[in-house]
Amino acid sequence: MLQQVNGHSSGSDAQGRESLREDLQEFLGGEVPLHQLDDLTKVNPVTLETVLRCLQARYTADTFYTNAGCTLVALNPFKPVPQLYSPELMREYHAAPQPQKLKPHIFTVGEQTYRNVRSLIEPVNQSIVVSGESGAGKTWTSRCLMKFYAVVAASPTSWESHKIAERIEQRILNSNPVMEAFGNACTLRNNNSSRFGKFIQLQLNRDHQMTGAAIQTYLLEKTRVACQDSTERNFHIFYQICKGASADERLQWHLPEGAAFSWLPNPERTLEEDCFEVTREAMLHLGIDAPTQNNIFQALAGLLHLGNIRFADSGDEAQPCRPMDDGAVRTSALLLRLPEDPLLETLRIRTIRAGRQQQVFRKPCSQAECDTRRDCLAKLVYARLFDWLVSVINSSVCADPASWTTFIGLLDVYGFESFPHNSLEQLCINYANEKLQQHFVAHYLRAQQEEYAVEGLEWSFVNYQDNQTCLDLIEGSPISICSLINEECRLNRPSSAAQLQTRIESALAGSPCLGHNKLSPEPSFVVLHYAGSVRYHTVGLVEKNKDPIPPELTRLLQQSQDTLLKVLFPADPEEKSQEEPSGQSRAPVLTVVSKFKASLEQLLQVLQATTPHYIRCIKPNSQGRAQALHREEVLNQLEACGLVETIHISAAGFPIRVSHRTFVERYASLRRLHPRAPPDPHSPSPDEGHSEGSPHAEQATLRALLQDILHTLPALEAATPAAPAGATPAPVHCGRTKVFMTDATLELLERGRAQVLEQCARCIQAGWRRHRRREQERRRRAAVCIQAAIRSWLTRKHIQRLHAAATVIKRAWRRWGIRMAFLASKELDGVEEKHSSQAPRSPSSFPPPLAQTKLLRAVTHLWPLGLVLANAAVGVHGFPRKLVVFACLQLPVGSPSGYTVQAQTAQEQAGIMSIRALPQGSIKFHCRKSPLRYADICPEPLPNSATGFNQILLERHRLGHV
Repeated sequence: MLQQVNGHSSGSDAQGRESLREDLQEFLGGEVPLHQLDDLTKVNPVTLETVLRCLQARYTADTFYTNAGCTLVALNPFKPVPQLYSPELMREYHAAPQPQKLKPHIFTVGEQTYRNVRSLIEPVNQSIVVSGESGAGKTWTSRCLMKFYAVVAASPTSWESHKIAERIEQRILNSNPVMEAFGNACTLRNNNSSRFGKFIQLQLNRDHQMTGAAIQTYLLEKTRVACQDSTERNFHIFYQICKGASADERLQWHLPEGAAFSWLPNPERTLEEDCFEVTREAMLHLGIDAPTQNNIFQALAGLLHLGNIRFADSGDEAQPCRPMDDGAVRTSALLLRLPEDPLLETLRIRTIRAGRQQQVFRKPCSQAECDTRRDCLAKLVYARLFDWLVSVINSSVCADPASWTTFIGLLDVYGFESFPHNSLEQLCINYANEKLQQHFVAHYLRAQQEEYAVEGLEWSFVNYQDNQTCLDLIEGSPISICSLINEECRLNRPSSAAQLQTRIESALAGSPCLGHNKLSPEPSFVVLHYAGSVRYHTVGLVEKNKDPIPPELTRLLQQSQDTLLKVLFPADPEEKSQEEPSGQSRAPVLTVVSKFKASLEQLLQVLQATTPHYIRCIKPNSQGRAQALHREEVLNQLEACGLVETIHISAAGFPIRVSHRTFVERYASLRRLHPRAPPDPHSPSPDEGHSEGSPHAEQATLRALLQDILHTLPALEAATPAAPAGATPAPVHCGRTKVFMTDATLELLERGRAQVLEQCARCIQAGWRRHRRREQERRRRAAVCIQAAIRSWLTRKHIQRLHAAATVIKRAWRRWGIRMAFLASKELDGVEEKHSSQAPRSPSSFPPPLAQTKLLRAVTHLWPLGLVLANAAVGVHGFPRKLVVFACLQLPVGSPSGYTVQAQTAQEQAGIMSIRALPQGSIKFHCRKSPLRYADICPEPLPNSATGFNQILLERHRLGHV
């Protein structure tokens, strides 16, 4: 293991690295190009040098994500890469059957956590720890993960649910710009450094849809409001209101163009984060209306003017210091809506309660104390405002506890920090990183090795870097750095920086992680962290840990007429009593270190109850330039995060661990591929000697089943198409209670299980289809029988109806025919009788008989009936027939010599075929309908009978004789 002193390796280690680089040059020349290695475990040998070369090759090829066993390494590109985080790419990783087969990406980790939640693998809740130095890209990574979950975890069915989900997702995403504006700042290493830690809990319902979120913050660096380095900046929100306010808002907030503020260094620098409209729009979406926003920005402007208040020493301890600029006091009081005189008095005069009677003494403050009280007032207002914003965001995005069942946590904490001047903030930040590193070591490195040893597996232990010694130095019991600082706070006495340094060095001299820097001109102590040594200055350390809030400052803010400050500082009697405890019953002071330690322990309990996933963010260079990777800086980060040890264990170990029972339950179907031989009746049974139902019998049965399943692995490897001949068997080991295997073995078992399940599915499908076909055939035959019976019944009914109808029609037809015949005969008889009595006699003709006269009169008007009678086969013959013809043609009876009637004598019995008259001129033929009603109707016509109107053909020709 390489030993580091103050972040640098020794000379022998440097020579070893140089020789190793030369040895690896030839080895790596013939291998696969390094930029194509998606997993650092494939690098051989696994050393810092080879890992660095692989990362550098991939970074040059614009490939910024690389797997390192169970960890994802993310390199900050320091340039916009929009296609790398597009919604289309998110959906591609979400829809992929095996996302781990795609290129490494933060979306792979996000999809893995989401699928673990959906598959209900214990523990169901997931967490992602994003760690790295300041400026390595932790905030951007957390932001992209939130966008990924907002895209993939929102697929409601109804339109109303879709609108609700969209509103929740938009609020969750809008919390990012608000939190970054009020909690991030530009530092030496990062333009958008998070000055607080946050744990975002994305809440999912039973349908695995995002229903809300909850944000928990840790240790806001509120001292940045009043104290900034000359090369750094204050929180982003102060620069946003100064650059983005309108003319009316500048006039209202007293922020003229070009105004200088002591607490606003480097205002000329323009960053991407200085976008005021984005922050205002996000606050509006979170439910913070325009009047409330105006109150917030007005209070922030008041803090800026508060920082311009300077005090001059009065020279007399009995006299308070006088302000150097009354305008700053007046403007600050106006913006904070505080009374001017009480504000000035509170900043310059301290109230002391002493004695059993709690007598009040007023003591003027020195110039330094006035500045401290002014800074304390600004920090108090900003801290309360930040906490109020977090509560507003939570109330806007947090779901009802009954509506969500699981969550995915995103932990974005400050990275390891080491500046020229480090104080209590850096000590707490690095302490948190030490705890997270220990959690990572315990979860992945030490737990794996110890589990291998407990399960009886042969294992060559890796000397991982354990930071428990450093944690004992910081938080150990009974004596540690934190306990000594808290003790100084409880003593309630003036504490010098040199005295605190002496106490720490003398009480903790035996700790190997405590260093000494005797050449430092300022009192300080050195802590050897896992990421390097850091020197902490003891000046002001105790005062920052106390974080004293004078009661008169709180009472002053409670007098404000501003609606926002009234919410932030309510007039609570209980709070007042707590702020002014009696001397006899004074409770222990809750220091900053104690509160931070308690919140950190609570966070670690949440992480331990979830399945953690780790993303290690690496900062390629400290200048923030794209396509530039500084080897020394990256090497220090790789050594600090223990990445090489992680790769060693992940590559040489068995990341898949399954209990015997779970393994048998899942892969028992593989025994179909390797049928067992019939047991020998003379051989003892596995559970012989154990009572039925005992743990030993159950374990023996499970072991027998395990052996049967593992015997199928050679057959599975032989059946694999891509398996080369003579390949080594898949590495799998059976421990005492678990089965250990690699990803390749798991993939092989899953492939065999899928094959067996496919065969079983085919058998089930064949049996089901056969059953379905039989059922369908049976139903078809039954349907045919039913259809035949119904059709025969319908046919019989139809024939019966037709037969009945035909009978009715036949009966009616016969009745009608008889009636018609009767009416025709009756009508004919009546007409003949009428005409026989009224017919005139012609003087030129001999008198006909009585019968002929009646017949002639009848047919005179009924010529169609006359045609019928004339054409009949039987009837009147001779002259009566001619009279009928004459009557039909309406010819004069007395002069028949002018007309010739031609008839076929041969067919006289069949009736007249045609009648031809010799016209004397133009002939017009007129057809008249028979006056008889039934003359044209014949129910039963004969083929040779003439019915209705007969066709009469009249031709014009010369008169002749027959």
